Amino acid sequence: MLESVNPATGARLATYDTLPRERVFDRLSASGAAYRMWKETAFSDRRAPLRRAAAILRERSDELARLMATEMGKVVREGRAEIEKCAWGCEYYADHAEEFLAPERVETDGSQSFVVFNPLGVVLAIMPWNFPLWQVFRFAAPALMAGNTVLLKHASNVPGCALAIEEVFRQAGFPDDVFGTLLMETSMTQDVIRDPRIAAVTLTGSTAAGRAVAAQAGAALKKTVLELGGSDAYVVLEDADLPRAVKTCVAGRLVNAGQSCVAAKRFLVVEPVLEEFMSRFLDGMGSVRTGDPLAEDTGIGPLARRDLRDELHEQVERSVAQGARRLLGGVIPEGPGAYYPPTVLSDVAKGMPAYDEELFGPVASIIAVRDEEEAIEVANDSIFGLGGAVFTRDVERGARIASRRIEAGVCFVNDFVKSDPRLPFGGVKQSGYGRELSHYGIREFVNIKTVYVA
Repeated sequence: MLESVNPATGARLATYDTLPRERVFDRLSASGAAYRMWKETAFSDRRAPLRRAAAILRERSDELARLMATEMGKVVREGRAEIEKCAWGCEYYADHAEEFLAPERVETDGSQSFVVFNPLGVVLAIMPWNFPLWQVFRFAAPALMAGNTVLLKHASNVPGCALAIEEVFRQAGFPDDVFGTLLMETSMTQDVIRDPRIAAVTLTGSTAAGRAVAAQAGAALKKTVLELGGSDAYVVLEDADLPRAVKTCVAGRLVNAGQSCVAAKRFLVVEPVLEEFMSRFLDGMGSVRTGDPLAEDTGIGPLARRDLRDELHEQVERSVAQGARRLLGGVIPEGPGAYYPPTVLSDVAKGMPAYDEELFGPVASIIAVRDEEEAIEVANDSIFGLGGAVFTRDVERGARIASRRIEAGVCFVNDFVKSDPRLPFGGVKQSGYGRELSHYGIREFVNIKTVYVA
């Protein structure tokens, strides 16, 4: 049984029966049969229902934003923005998939040579709760347009969102079993991955989950794409536009209550501007209202679960015990729910959780550095390599640092990191491998086949 709990109140919203083992494997068989039909359809036949899905998402925006707010605590304002992004992603791949997967001719000594991009089969998607719709649509839209079918194993605390996504695809007119949701126990995941009807696996989640899935899929010689944890470094240089940088850094740290793999987490500030940055940053973090995620004026809502809130607080406490200074927040509020206040730690050093680990919530680590060289050294002194940002008025300098010196899959200049259907997204080091979005993402789950004619 899966349970949906409102993290703002602790109240149970609903319970869902999990599929018995035989029904799970029936769904695999049905998805495999649907693939044999779906892969033969024309791009126009795939495009039409995906565009309808975009329209349905917009029509149901308020309803779906409210569902996310009650099931995992996302404020409704951010929820509506997430729905719009899902619709954009659907339209983007509806418009561009055929172009991205068009055969490519290559000059050889044969009469003709070309590369084609064929679908792989049934792709299992293991998705997280923090962006419960976007994480699914950003993978599913290109995978479906490429001719694959999809089975979703969503996070256990957002079963309502998982079923709502399946309903959107059904409403949009996708054939039965082209997209399906598996409400199943996590313990069954390994057996599903091993099943020969599964062609590939994509996971967004923790580094630990990524290791487990990579090992299981690797043992079965199945393609994987992993988008894992991060501890993004934001470098603030001496020539930064500080008011703009601070506003951007606060927003980057508190998006989705800080529960994002690419949220700003470590702020590496050069000493000449450290004092002013800290003063402005504390004001900015302290002015954000924590409250009911259903209220339009709420800045951040609760964390998704109380156990996650308690783990975050334990990381803060260990960091303080090791010498970090608590400048703001860092105290669990009284009352129901999984709330945690915007928190700022300074004097953060290597060996502390606030330096070495991913802090998945509204906690900012400020690290003083002497200059650009030390900032880059500290930014790269991490097991993670998902995102990063550089703040400087010299945009050529910022672009050089972002493109050549920061070890990350995504690096922004004078803005906080965000995903965009037009740009590839993914990490290096223990933040995972493979790419989602853009033409790189749609080619992850295809057979890149060479055809040579003598």
